[in-house]
Amino acid sequence: MQEALNMSWAYAGAGIGLGLVVVGAGLGIGKLAAGVAEGVARQPSAAGQISGATNLPLFLLEGVAILAEVFCLLIVLLK
Repeated sequence: MQEALNMSWAYAGAGIGLGLVVVGAGLGIGKLAAGVAEGVARQPSAAGQISGATNLPLFLLEGVAILAEVFCLLIVLLK
């Protein structure tokens, strides 16, 4: 009985953590995309440079979100 209760807490914690990761990553990516759109609107001639400089932070943000999702799933699988 105690083991089942512990597993339910692990599932709940992983679910909450995964939800927070998805929401945080979505907000971060949205804020980054809004900044790029605003920058391109202000300087259309620099659109290529702005877009190129945005790719690395975007990929890093997505990578952190994917790693956090993997860690949440590992908590459930290894518990």
